[in-house]
Amino acid sequence: MRQTLKLILGLSFFFSFWTTYAKIEKPIADPVKEKVKISGTVIEKTTKQPLEYATVTITDTKNPKAITGGITNAKGNFAIEVAPGIYNIKIEFISFKAVEFNQRNLQKNLDLGTISLIEDAAQLNEVVVRAEKSTVEIKLDKKVYNVGQDMIVKGGTVSDVLENVPSVTVDVEGNVSLRGNENVRIFIDGRPSNSLNMAEALKQIPADAIDKVEVITNPSARYDAEGGAGILNIILKKGKNLGFNGSFIASTGIPETYGLSANLNYKTEKLNFFTSTGYDYRTSEGRGLTHSTLFDDNKNIIGYTNEDKDTDRLRKGISSKTGMEWTIAPNTYWTNSISYRDNRGTNNDLVYYNSFDVDKNFISKRYRLSNGDDNSKDIELASNFLKNFNDKGHKLTVDFSYSNNKDNENSAITDETLNSGNPASIDQTLNNKTQDQFQVQTDYVLPFENGSQFEAGYKGNFNDLDNVYSVTTDDSGNPIEGYLSNTLEYKERINALYAQYGFKLNKFSYLFGLRWEDTKINVNLLDTQDFNTKKYNNFFPSAFINYEISDESSISLSYSKRLSRPRGRFLNPATNYSSNINLFRGNPDLNPSFTDKFDIGYLKKWNKVTFSTSMYFENTKNVFSFVRTETGDFVGNNPVVLSSPINLAKEQQFGFEFTLNYNPFKIWKINSSFNLSNSKTTGSYTYTNVNDDEITQDLNNETFAWFSRINSRLTLPAKIDWQLTGMYFSPRTTAQGKNLGNYVVNMAFSKDILKDKATLALNVSDLFNSRRMKSETNLTSVMSYSEFQWRKRQINLSFTYRLNMKKTDKDKNMPRNNGGDDNGGGEFPG
Repeated sequence: MRQTLKLILGLSFFFSFWTTYAKIEKPIADPVKEKVKISGTVIEKTTKQPLEYATVTITDTKNPKAITGGITNAKGNFAIEVAPGIYNIKIEFISFKAVEFNQRNLQKNLDLGTISLIEDAAQLNEVVVRAEKSTVEIKLDKKVYNVGQDMIVKGGTVSDVLENVPSVTVDVEGNVSLRGNENVRIFIDGRPSNSLNMAEALKQIPADAIDKVEVITNPSARYDAEGGAGILNIILKKGKNLGFNGSFIASTGIPETYGLSANLNYKTEKLNFFTSTGYDYRTSEGRGLTHSTLFDDNKNIIGYTNEDKDTDRLRKGISSKTGMEWTIAPNTYWTNSISYRDNRGTNNDLVYYNSFDVDKNFISKRYRLSNGDDNSKDIELASNFLKNFNDKGHKLTVDFSYSNNKDNENSAITDETLNSGNPASIDQTLNNKTQDQFQVQTDYVLPFENGSQFEAGYKGNFNDLDNVYSVTTDDSGNPIEGYLSNTLEYKERINALYAQYGFKLNKFSYLFGLRWEDTKINVNLLDTQDFNTKKYNNFFPSAFINYEISDESSISLSYSKRLSRPRGRFLNPATNYSSNINLFRGNPDLNPSFTDKFDIGYLKKWNKVTFSTSMYFENTKNVFSFVRTETGDFVGNNPVVLSSPINLAKEQQFGFEFTLNYNPFKIWKINSSFNLSNSKTTGSYTYTNVNDDEITQDLNNETFAWFSRINSRLTLPAKIDWQLTGMYFSPRTTAQGKNLGNYVVNMAFSKDILKDKATLALNVSDLFNSRRMKSETNLTSVMSYSEFQWRKRQINLSFTYRLNMKKTDKDKNMPRNNGGDDNGGGEFPG
């Protein structure tokens, strides 16, 4: 609360100051005298945190009117030029006691050093302001999405949050893309998340546990090289102000959904205890269809098959992150936390196949029912040590984490042709995964007097995964031979070193870095005795140049080399068997892809508008691509088609995007984003089907696509907040067909009650029930049209109650290892 008051009222004071200053008659400068510079750094005395927007006023000792002045930047620094003379200098920040330097005779540059401001309790008690941070903060090197201000996601999950983040898209199955590229790395609190099923894991974390999301499209050498598209850093809520405070959130929805969570904190001068714990019960209904036309070898139509699918899913479980921060000594902190998630659920898929002859006369009707259950348990232990050697950014951090993930899925699949006289067949599937991961990381930051900064560090990531998957019949109980059953053993060892140096010359800022990663990966299929060892080490350079055109505008140029290691469903040989004619399986023989990323960005700020735009070019070798191959098997007249990822030769993508924040009035905020890109893929794929036929597919493809998003938030009469979000995804061609366009609209209302101690929010996801993935596929023996909707329209009602805190409280006393880029990594100096 206090930090928000400081920021908003500091801005108000700043605008007031400059309004006054603009009216001051400027004295005629003495052409003989050169100007001198007054500089310094303003911090909060208790926390040693820099104070942004603190005002510096310089007055003539003989005239009380202001001569000049300025404000501090994000690091608390200021530098002001004046003509030589005798002046009074005053440093102020709202709700803090001012510091004055009177009768200073300035004949040469003066460095006031570090100026510590103390809170004025009297002012804090008197000032009451209702102000909120923008939902989307645009920065030159990243975008920050503040979840707390978004009513749309109340009662939802991380997937719902990411749907509203600029540059990010989430498809109907929960797969995340950044600028249209799925090779994105997900971080949680600054650490890579290696969940066994990322799409599913993001649906298990409640949105109410998230503080903000950072979008980093071109990361520096400080970050993992993995993630060809970039990095999404999901930062969870943590402790806040001194004493006991927090919030409780209860939600319910249609289809049947319930949730209860608590974000609590107790902070003393030395210790800070925090927890974010919640229970979630969620049902979702989906549907899909695939209508196929079947051909013989001469491309003559031989029949039709209509496949209609209904899905019903249930998820329930608890998730918790609890920890303690200990202030060992001034500027020395040690934080330990434990995260635990236990989620269970059921998956019921019912698929009907209606077959027709060449004249579209009905032949038969078959159904396939899959009843499954799954349970997953994740536990993570994390420890962070932070030592600040001074107040200028010289520090050392050390992080350790260990996680264990278990995910077990079982299902029974009943297959029967109605009125055929044949009994139903029953198959059993088993998919059990266990993963252990250990990470260690250390970062050292050394700033210099001239404003430059050196940073270096090490990171080790050691990951073991065992995945047993089998499909058995009810007759013999033996695994079905072929491409359905196997046991995967995956071992990953990654060691990395990096160094980067940033400096500033006049209006130019530079950041150059180099990262080296040594990788050893074992991908072993134990049932078939197929062993693969992949070893490689690579250098990953990065470079950032920023030119500050003015205080309101700047332009940047950046380059980084990235890679994408195949993970999760890309490698997993487990085959989705809910449909026995449209299968999906991973490819354990995938190699990593490498990307060169170039980006030119421009940022401009006006009084009510912030505009950010960039042009980008990405050149990727060994790019991942999904192909649909005909296995040679048939179910009736229907060919069995297998979808699987492969390495293609290369992909080149050129794109343009912009983000716009506009506040036309105090009660109305608009955020919008737009992205368009042209992708050219080059390559072919040769495979042998079960009949030993060698088939070569030409996968060369060029596609143009765009997507846009607009978010409008308006305060209605009676202080009711209304939010409306719309997204549109354009059609795009593929090497084997086309993905059609689709749109989605979400809406929410919010009202503060109980003297602003509580909030009621009602939101509707997919207002028009339009979020469906539509595609067309053209293969040699089949041409099909498909639709799939993972989740139908959802309605949620949530109630939030705040204990000993106000709606505008900020995390000013949150633990120092907050997962954000708070140590200067990737930031420009100055």
